[in-house]
Amino acid sequence: MARIIEITDFSAPELDVYARLTERQLQGRDEKAQPLFIAESPNVILRALDAGYEPVSLLMEGKHIDGAARDVVRRCEDIPLYTADLPVLTQLTGFPLTRGVLCAMRRRPLPAAEEVCAGARRVAVLENVMNPTNVGAIFRSAAALNMDAVLLTPSCCDPLYRRSVRVSMGTIFQVPWTFLGSGTHDWPHPGMEQLAAMGFRTAAMALREDSVSIDDPRLMAEEKLAIVLGSEGDGLSTDTIAHCDYTVRIPMSHGVDSLNVAAASAVAFWQLGNR
Repeated sequence: MARIIEITDFSAPELDVYARLTERQLQGRDEKAQPLFIAESPNVILRALDAGYEPVSLLMEGKHIDGAARDVVRRCEDIPLYTADLPVLTQLTGFPLTRGVLCAMRRRPLPAAEEVCAGARRVAVLENVMNPTNVGAIFRSAAALNMDAVLLTPSCCDPLYRRSVRVSMGTIFQVPWTFLGSGTHDWPHPGMEQLAAMGFRTAAMALREDSVSIDDPRLMAEEKLAIVLGSEGDGLSTDTIAHCDYTVRIPMSHGVDSLNVAAASAVAFWQLGNR
């Protein structure tokens, strides 16, 4: 049976993890605390549980205990379940978007890139993609369109950032991922060499005169391909493009010069994915 604890005051310390801790604090960077993240909505929480993430506490409207969150509550019987009336909960920024259910969960140590890519034929590499909405959308496309893994350079947004998890619809818990290195000095070198050592040929998504079309048969013929996508504003760095095996463009019409990185990722994954 769940340990139901009713909250009547927005300032209650039990709400700190949901209402007052910054992303940095949740990650445990400011003190020797267990790193956490927040999963929102029953479907996202269930996907995290299926992936083996450990729940710490739940927060929801009382009506969801035997309603939309019934399966979540059943699987989280040994943790505190905080409940409050809607006027209290609506003081939480963004709470109306969560379908009324939040779960604080423990982070796990990140695996090595070699572990994430074991057996993979198609991986996405994100270079300096810092917008959490874009990161979440890219993960959703990666899960739907046959990417075996996602690798992120150290300057990318954390995929477990609250908005990234929400936008991904929980697919962040279904696609293996990790960071390529721990600091900006690790990309593009030795990150590019690490990809090569794992057997990947690299395809830089960039609009250049010397690029090949995304439907070039040589790309699909590659046994192992890493699709490298750049930041929202500047795209891929010149150094990264220079060291990739291919520079690849998505043909466009009506004078459009580029796509948002999340939209470009969906096109690239559909065309080049592991089908």
